[in-house]
Amino acid sequence: MKSILIIDDDPRNIFALKAVLKAKGFTCLTATTAEDGLELLNEHGDEIGIILMDMMMPDMDGYEAIAVIRQRDTISQVPIVAVTAQAMVGDREKCLEAGANAYISKPVNVDSLMGIIDDYLEKDV
Repeated sequence: MKSILIIDDDPRNIFALKAVLKAKGFTCLTATTAEDGLELLNEHGDEIGIILMDMMMPDMDGYEAIAVIRQRDTISQVPIVAVTAQAMVGDREKCLEAGANAYISKPVNVDSLMGIIDDYLEKDV
């Protein structure tokens, strides 16, 4: 089973997502900056099956990070779920237009998240 990469600048969000995902049997890699997340992708690209990307981070935001990922041949096809507190009209479309495969707003509904992950990532049973 491939790992899930969580990129979020808030350690509390990482903690919560990681706890839920580990309880469901997934392995997680985490990064608190987009730059660190990109480095993990460079190092572990073959092991990562999906990325949960916070869209609002300092320095490089999720939109910029997605653009970088989509331009790199070796990791351009990794599914990306935009995870954001922005839930205004048009935010979902903006994330999808930026290259995300799916969108979920914070606070994250676990059932919705698991449905998205199941769509993109097969779990060993």
